[in-house]
Amino acid sequence: MLAPRFSFLVALAGAALVSACTPSLGPPPPGGPVSRPPPPPMGGSANFSPQDFAWSQRPGGNVIAGKITYRQGPARYTCAGAAVVLTPETPWSSRRMSALYGSTDRAALPADEVRARTPSAPAGDAGPFVKRTTCDDADQFAFGGLPDGAWYAITVVRPATGTGGTVALMKRVVVRGGRTVPVTL
Repeated sequence: MLAPRFSFLVALAGAALVSACTPSLGPPPPGGPVSRPPPPPMGGSANFSPQDFAWSQRPGGNVIAGKITYRQGPARYTCAGAAVVLTPETPWSSRRMSALYGSTDRAALPADEVRARTPSAPAGDAGPFVKRTTCDDADQFAFGGLPDGAWYAITVVRPATGTGGTVALMKRVVVRGGRTVPVTL
């Protein structure tokens, strides 16, 4: 009767030794990759509040480097010469993106459809907090000096050749740690 109990103890001791050799990596290092970052630094409501945007006015070392590669079938779209805006994420801007684009992550919708949804979007003027640039002839754009946080990159594209309607593109982008984040719309 001692043998079965002895075998069990040997197996248990062996398992303990093997698990002792398994590395313990602990929590990820600060600034390491995260699947979905915590909400932006704010505490406001979903109503427009300039205080919710204050974090976006701080200087930072992050860069968003964007490129447009949008296509509809064989038709390539371009943003050359078009405005590109970068809106800080707040409870209000998240509600607005959801109302305008049906998403707070990414969207590609006819620009007329987005414009038609504007009356149903939450009211407020984020203009003073929005960053702007122009898309170049290579369909690229960049924003620098950004503080850590989440932003919405938005532009309107048109067919590079031929005819067709314009499409509004939106994508949520998270920057942190003084890095350059490549973004494809």
